[in-house]
Amino acid sequence: MKIIVDADATPKNALEICRRAAQEFSVDLVTVASFNHRIESDRHMVVGNAPQEADMQVVNLTAAGDVVVTQDWGLAAMVLGKGAKALSPAGRIFQENTISFLLEEREMKAKFRRGGGRTRGPKKRTPKDDHKFKVSLYHLLQA
Repeated sequence: MKIIVDADATPKNALEICRRAAQEFSVDLVTVASFNHRIESDRHMVVGNAPQEADMQVVNLTAAGDVVVTQDWGLAAMVLGKGAKALSPAGRIFQENTISFLLEEREMKAKFRRGGGRTRGPKKRTPKDDHKFKVSLYHLLQA
């Protein structure tokens, strides 16, 4: 088991929680990000800036039983298909039985935006988000 972080969009607080959890549970922590991001990590993989390049590297590194931290619902679906667990930096545990609904929602919102509509971005991160993320991560690591 290892923790793999799609670090392109993971908040620093969540990354720090992952570091502490990896030490506590004696598991490897791997971060993946494009060369545009500066990530402090013992095991960091730098990829190019092409679309989905970091996501594909995360998928290639993932094995059954791993925990992947990502905001990307498509990436979450791919790692769930490999038998890994997926968690958003906000603490949402992605489930195989609901991921298809999320992907449909993502497609509907993208279509709406392509048609000129506007959707809300994510809310500002709070300490409550950090706590929820930590609880969810530790739950997955203990399971």
